[in-house]
Amino acid sequence: MKKQNVLIMGAAGRDFHNFNCLYRDQSAFNVVAFTAAQIPDIDGRKYPAKLAGRLYPRGIPIYEEARLAELIARLKVDLVVFSYSDVPHEYVMHKAATVNAAGAHFMTVGTQKTMLASKKPVVAVCAVRTGAGKSQTTRRVCEILTAMGKRVVAVRHPMPYGDLTRQIVQRFASAADLDKHRCTIEEREEYEPHLARGTVVYAGIDYAKILKAAEAEADVVVWDGGNNDTPFFRPDLHITVLDPHRPGHELRYFPGETNFRMADVLLINKIDTAEPEGVAEIRANIRALRPGAVVIDAASPIAVSDPKVIAGKRVLVVEDGPTLTHGEMTYGAGVVAAEKYGATEIVDPRPYLKGTLKETFKTYPDIGALLPAMGYSGRQIKDLEATINACDADGVIVATPIDLRRLVKIKKPTTRVSYDLQEIGKPDLADALKAMLAGWKRRR
Repeated sequence: MKKQNVLIMGAAGRDFHNFNCLYRDQSAFNVVAFTAAQIPDIDGRKYPAKLAGRLYPRGIPIYEEARLAELIARLKVDLVVFSYSDVPHEYVMHKAATVNAAGAHFMTVGTQKTMLASKKPVVAVCAVRTGAGKSQTTRRVCEILTAMGKRVVAVRHPMPYGDLTRQIVQRFASAADLDKHRCTIEEREEYEPHLARGTVVYAGIDYAKILKAAEAEADVVVWDGGNNDTPFFRPDLHITVLDPHRPGHELRYFPGETNFRMADVLLINKIDTAEPEGVAEIRANIRALRPGAVVIDAASPIAVSDPKVIAGKRVLVVEDGPTLTHGEMTYGAGVVAAEKYGATEIVDPRPYLKGTLKETFKTYPDIGALLPAMGYSGRQIKDLEATINACDADGVIVATPIDLRRLVKIKKPTTRVSYDLQEIGKPDLADALKAMLAGWKRRR
């Protein structure tokens, strides 16, 4: 049979994992290209030969997604594989229509062939949308398992934005490792809170090798999901976080709805700040589509390091970047803190934007009067610093999960927002984890 020419649509992460699981060293397929979306400065690079395998001695080129139709024609593409996350269902089908009109088949990938099996019990924490609260849920899971006497390793969804040949398997055990691996702000936001609690984190590109390394030092592996993507490891307990600030999104976004339908545990977060109608809508959707799932109610109450920076002041709010961009949230923990502690005004950063941040707001015009902590490159970090310092504000609310001041010199008074998960009532995460471990032990 003639080899199928395959193009993988991605955003530097899930696309590489799908290639590794389905196409590497498979002579029936010829992967002619990746396309890149969502992440700046990814196009123009290659998936290197060191990772691509024996069939691709020159590696595989990565192009910007805007060239999709042209690439299908020029490279004689037979099949396009959609491989990134947190987009509306309608968006996926528009891409399918573009691909079909150009003459190629369009495919999304099933979960079973891309979830690696582990020798150790796996807890996967996923979500229906970016910004639902996976990070604090994952930290809470690790905390409970550690209190049970288990050695826990967190494996984070990939964010390979640097030299791919140096990111095959990454292990983070201290803050020094973040500098060693030249982590972006987005990477630090996910790794640093784990490290502060003594949890080792793995990430990278080749998740078969990563899993083997994690298993060697863990009693339990915790999959720390990215965006609303599905797990790369086959979970013994699949927890999906839902956000009542965006009710109904659990049925409208790809592949978040897949997580919703697969979950053993559905955790409704932010109940303390959501409207009752939003919580009720999510409960109704659970009853209709996932009546057998365990449902856990939870809150993520916020605290700030210095309320005086906010009270009676005009403040700039810096929020987690992905939550505001492809997560489409128009507010986050920083806005909640500004209202709770009595800010007189949230200063609009848009008149003060510098460099690459202007492009970010063009791409995501609905961000509004908030500043996403964009830091995919050194240039973006410098532009973020310049924008913060140019803003006419009395103080800055830093609502990212890291201490941004370690990377950015802020010339104004600042206060940090923190938030941890608190379950409400029963069942809780400890109940679910104990049941999972007991079941895993019986099966062994």
